[in-house]
Amino acid sequence: MPGRLAEVASNVFRVRDTCNVYVLRSGSDAILIDFGAGAALDHLPELGIERVTDVLLTHHHRDQLQGLERAAEAGVQIWVPPVERDLIDDVDRRWQARQIDNDYDLRQDRFSLLDQVAVAGTVPEYRTQRFGGFDVYTLPTPGHTTGSVTYIVEIEARRLAFTGDLLYAPGKVWSLAATQWSYTGVEGQASTHVSCGVLARHEPDLLLPSHGEPIEDVAPALALTRERLQELVGMRMDHHWDLDEWLARPWAPVTTHLLRNRTCLAHSYALLSESGAALLIDWGYDLTAGTPSVSERAARRPLLTSLDALRREYGVDRIEVVVPTHFHDDHVAGIRLLRDVEGVEVWAPESVAPVLEEPLRYDLPCLWFDPVRVDRRLPHGETFAWHEYEITPYHLPGHTLYAAALAFEVDGTRVVATGDQYAREGDKTILNYQYRNRFRIDDFVRSAELLLSLRPEVIVTGHWQPWEVADGELEQLLVDGRRLAELHRELLPDDVDFAAEGFGARIEPYRTELRNGEALEVEVTVRNPFERDETATVGLAVPDGWAAPEPAQARLSGRGEAAVRFNVTPPARPVRRARVAAEITIGDTEFGQQAEALVDVR
Repeated sequence: MPGRLAEVASNVFRVRDTCNVYVLRSGSDAILIDFGAGAALDHLPELGIERVTDVLLTHHHRDQLQGLERAAEAGVQIWVPPVERDLIDDVDRRWQARQIDNDYDLRQDRFSLLDQVAVAGTVPEYRTQRFGGFDVYTLPTPGHTTGSVTYIVEIEARRLAFTGDLLYAPGKVWSLAATQWSYTGVEGQASTHVSCGVLARHEPDLLLPSHGEPIEDVAPALALTRERLQELVGMRMDHHWDLDEWLARPWAPVTTHLLRNRTCLAHSYALLSESGAALLIDWGYDLTAGTPSVSERAARRPLLTSLDALRREYGVDRIEVVVPTHFHDDHVAGIRLLRDVEGVEVWAPESVAPVLEEPLRYDLPCLWFDPVRVDRRLPHGETFAWHEYEITPYHLPGHTLYAAALAFEVDGTRVVATGDQYAREGDKTILNYQYRNRFRIDDFVRSAELLLSLRPEVIVTGHWQPWEVADGELEQLLVDGRRLAELHRELLPDDVDFAAEGFGARIEPYRTELRNGEALEVEVTVRNPFERDETATVGLAVPDGWAAPEPAQARLSGRGEAAVRFNVTPPARPVRRARVAAEITIGDTEFGQQAEALVDVR
C-alpha cells in the first residue's frame, strides 16, 4: 500500500494497518506500540530491524491486535494494560461467559480477540519500565475503553505520547459509541475529557494516535477535545458538571487537615500531618467519571490521579499509610496500586484484614479481585499514633460484619469515619445494612451505643456529605437500631432462628483452586437454630465421581455455632467451579444443603 510506512519522529515509524502501529527502532532491535494485523513484521527488513523484542498494547480492541498470534509465534513479548488482560489472554472464557440476552452493558468489550493469546505480563501504570531500548512511562487514560493507557517515551529530547484511541485529531475522537459504557451513560466521554486533561499535564511534544495523523500542536488539540466533550456531556446531564474544575480540585476540606476526595466512587479521606505526610482512609476508584453496569475487572479502573492535587494544593510530599474502613471494592480497589507506585503501607483493622488478605475464603459481595497484603493489623479498641494524631479503630458491624469505625481528633474536632454504615438522605439517616454482608440483628444497636460513647462532632461516611452531628441525632440512631432489631424478631420465626443471614451453615474457603492430586480442605460452620442443645450432623455433598467424606457431628448449645472440617481429594481431571455443599441435620430436623463452595482443579 503506498504510504503505508512513514517516519513520524527520529527512529519512530508508523505502519498503517488495521490501526496505526508504531515501530520504535533501537539499533537492529525494535519495540511496537500496538500490533494491528501484524503488517509491521513485514517491514522490518527495510528498516534494518532484525528483531522485535516487545509489543505494548494501548487497549484490547480487535483493530489494535487481531494478528497478535503472529507476535507470539515470533517470540515477541506481549505487554497489556492491567485492567484488560482478561480480554486478551483469557478471552476464550470471556466469549463463553459474556451475557448476550437482555444486555444493558454497552461497552465494546466484544470487539476483542476471537481467540486468546498468551502475554508476558502487564505494563506498570504510573511508572517507567525499560522495554527493549526504550524507557516507557505508562499513563492510565480511560475513555475509549475503561482500561486504555497512553505510553510516553522521551526520544532525542522530544516527549512522544502514544495515545491509542484517546483522540483522533484536534477536537475529535475515533469513536463516540465506544465511550458509552452503560445505558444512557456518559462515563467514557467524561473519562476521555479527564484523561486529556491528565495527559496535558505531562506536556507531550507529539501525539501519535492509533487512528489519524500525528498531532504536533498538542495543547490546543487536547483543549478543543475537552471543550467539545464537556458540552456533549452537559447535554445528557440534569445538572452542570464542570469536569475541568473536578480534575483541578478533587479534594474538599472537612477541616483544615482532613480532606474528602469528592471524585471517588466511594469517598476517600486524607488526614494531613504538619510533617508533610498524609494518611488515607479508604482508596477505591479515584476520579471516577462513572462505571459500567457490570462489575468485572475490565469494567473497574483504579487510578491515582487525585494524589497530584494533594501535592500541588496542600504541600503533601508523601503518602505513608492507607487505612480501610471495610473490604468492599469501592473502598479498597486502588490500594495495591497505591502500594506499588507510592510505597504506601496498609494498616487494616482486625475485622477487615482477613478479608483483604484472603478474599477467596469468603462468600461475600463486593470483593476485590486480588488479595491485599496488610502491613499492620490494628486491634479494635487500641489507639495507635500516626505523627501528631491518635486514632482508634472500633468494630462496626452492620453494613458488613467486616468493618471498623475510626475515631480521631483533628483541628479540635472529634471525628468518626464510619464507612458505609449509615446513609444520609437530606436530614434522614438510613441504617445501611445488607444481609449477604453478614448483617446481624443487633448490629445497629451496638453501633449507636458506640457512637454515643464517642460523641463525634462530625461523622464522615463512604458516599455522603460529612455529617455534622446535631443534638439528639445519636440518640435517634439508638432508637432506630432497637426498632430495626425488634422488627426483625417480629418478622422472623421464633422457633427456628437462623438469624438475619437466613442460613444454617457456611463453608470456608468459599473458592479454592487446586492442582491435580491436591486435597480440598474446608471448614463448615453450623448454627443451631433452636433454643435447646442439639447435635448437628454435617455431611459434605460432592460431585459425581468424588469420594464423599464421612459425616461429622458436633454438639451445639442453644443458638450456638461450631465448626467441623473435611478433607476430600478430587479426581485428577480439570474442572471449573465444581460445587460441594454442606448438608446439615440439627437433632432430628433435616435442613438439607445449606451452604456451597466452589472448586477449580487445574
